[in-house]
Amino acid sequence: MAKKKKEVKDQSVGELKAAIGDLDRELFALRNELATQRKLEKPHLIKEKRKQKARILTILTQKQREAV
Repeated sequence: MAKKKKEVKDQSVGELKAAIGDLDRELFALRNELATQRKLEKPHLIKEKRKQKARILTILTQKQREAV
């Protein structure tokens, strides 16, 4: 489920890092399925998950810079 920017910005640094870990696991599973079965039921999910991860990493970086 895609989170809105405001929902992500309201999360703490720990929650953001946990979300990145979850997305990494989901991406690994999708890529593994693609490699083993040569097809995915929903191939668009790989692109979506990558974008979600990038958004979270951007917000995480902004929060870390503000803390300094």
